Amino acid sequence: MTTVLMLDPASGSSGVVAAGGIGGLAWLLLALPAFGALVLLLGGKRTDKWGHLLGCATVIAAFAYGVALFFSTLGMSPEERTTELHLFDWVPVNALNVEFGLRLDPLSLTFVLLITGVGALIHIYSIGYMAHDAGRRKFFGYLNLFVAAMLLLVLGNGFVTLYFGWEGVGLASYLLIGWYQHKPEAASAAKKAFLMNRVGDLGLAIAIFMMFKTLGTTQYTEVFARVGEFSSAEVLAITLLLLLGACGKSGQFPLQAWLPDAMAGPTPVSALIHAATMVTAGVYLIARSNPIYNLSADGRLVVMIIGGLTLLIGCVIGCAYDDFKKVLAYSTVSQIGYMILAVGLGPVGYALGIMHLLTHGFFKAGLFLGAGSVMHGMNDEGDIRRMGGLAKKMPITFFTWTLGYLALIGFPFLSGYFSKDAIIAAAFSEPGWRGWVFGGVAALGAGITAFYMTRLLFLVFLGKPRYTELKSADGREYHPHESGLSMTVPMILLAVGSVGAGWFFESNHNLSGWLAPSLGELQEQHGVLSHGVVNFLVLGLSALGVLVAYLLFGRKPQPVERPVRVSFPVRAARADLYGNALNEALFARPGTWLTRALVFVDNKGVDGLVNGSAALLGGSSGRLRRMQTGFVRSYALSMLLGAVFVLGALLMVRFS
Repeated sequence: MTTVLMLDPASGSSGVVAAGGIGGLAWLLLALPAFGALVLLLGGKRTDKWGHLLGCATVIAAFAYGVALFFSTLGMSPEERTTELHLFDWVPVNALNVEFGLRLDPLSLTFVLLITGVGALIHIYSIGYMAHDAGRRKFFGYLNLFVAAMLLLVLGNGFVTLYFGWEGVGLASYLLIGWYQHKPEAASAAKKAFLMNRVGDLGLAIAIFMMFKTLGTTQYTEVFARVGEFSSAEVLAITLLLLLGACGKSGQFPLQAWLPDAMAGPTPVSALIHAATMVTAGVYLIARSNPIYNLSADGRLVVMIIGGLTLLIGCVIGCAYDDFKKVLAYSTVSQIGYMILAVGLGPVGYALGIMHLLTHGFFKAGLFLGAGSVMHGMNDEGDIRRMGGLAKKMPITFFTWTLGYLALIGFPFLSGYFSKDAIIAAAFSEPGWRGWVFGGVAALGAGITAFYMTRLLFLVFLGKPRYTELKSADGREYHPHESGLSMTVPMILLAVGSVGAGWFFESNHNLSGWLAPSLGELQEQHGVLSHGVVNFLVLGLSALGVLVAYLLFGRKPQPVERPVRVSFPVRAARADLYGNALNEALFARPGTWLTRALVFVDNKGVDGLVNGSAALLGGSSGRLRRMQTGFVRSYALSMLLGAVFVLGALLMVRFS
């Protein structure tokens, strides 16, 4: 029987009541995209003609149900908005009793609307973008599989259920990133993403093991109600291990190198995985685990350090790349850094991190889809130095992309202005040196973001066209054109969110009040700088970044080929600040050497011992065989010698 658990967030106690109302059908959120994936991946060529429509329909239906579920909770009191839907007992093994259930609370419902809403727009966009791909039906099956896994991740009512969705997301992302199997770089990027995510997954798994060892449970309700039973050392270890898991999925230092390489996949994959859903899983994990992080100031400090360092790394590297999607990828690394920094602030920043996650989902998905529209009209060309002047050829793409750009750099009263500036102000509200360091890093990142994004705007859409005398890699001339309705309509809708989402979330503390049952009340505090001063500081730094980009890239024609002789900082940024080289030196090469040493020991030692023993026995038996002459006198002599040997041995034992 399906049941709903009504939770008391203060005490952690639960009382089971019969399922009722629309919440009893929450399993449809998982079943709809999972059904689409099952049909599309097992249905074969019979589904080629309508498979993409089924893929879109399942996610749209899940979004419609999510909206209905959201509105059904608005009339409830904050205490009534947190429920659990028990589906079945999943792992009933002695002391380990894991149920498969769904947690319906403001945090999970917020992610449901983001995943299904933005996911539905990206599915629709993919109809036009993948129109000429022979495997389009399978592509939509993978998209549905990803959405189903992501929904399980955010809806699971325990850490083990979350881990199931966590691994499902990793599998689906591997399949989508490596979609272009004929391209070595795509296959390499998929393997890199899969392996680097396994490092983070190991940290998450060990954290779950520690929870079960101490508490005997992994369900959210029981773990959060009994966090006081952890020792301070256990709390610190669990927070750091959860952070390691978040770094893997969200592309944070030192596991950020996979995310830019993942741009080798189709653009809808970049928008779905690396803008609105998968890379936000780490932010969700830390926010969901807020009762644990509230107990460890040191754990939160490490989270803040990782977020601040990563946002600077993403900003600096984004300034040097000429690949359209890779610049946006490093922008994602940077913006996720802001979110990690925010949730590291604790009760001051949990809701702010989620707000920036939501606004980022709108404008970054729009930026990626705009990049895909440009590449679609430019024979899949991704080098921004081969573009220029596309605003006249692609006016809708230019308009929607520019709104996303303005939202990202924090233009006043667009969505990024409300969410990112709030995080910077919260960082400055930290006491003492923390306020100056983390607030300064966040403000500096805003200025650099404005620089590299303005550089993109000038090189892609403004200035003189640089593609007129060039040909694409396959020898065709460039004829840029606007995309069809299936691609432009989702871009327009996302642009609307880029403009108004931040104001809606911030107005009257709509979002923070809604999330209070899951994250606690938003706590405001005064630090080294007031909010008004922070706003002027950030606007000034952003304006300076725009001005510098205009002076370098907007006043004079830009070369088609990238300059070879550049300064050391530019070379370092082009080399990903040597992050890949460091990983290779510290992990890849020692691993290769260890593997070769083990192979040598196996070949010369283990196999040598086995083969040597066989050779010894074989050679000995060959020589002993020569004693079998067939003459009776030889056998008699051997018997005599044997008898003398035995008799001598007995005498030695007798008189010793």
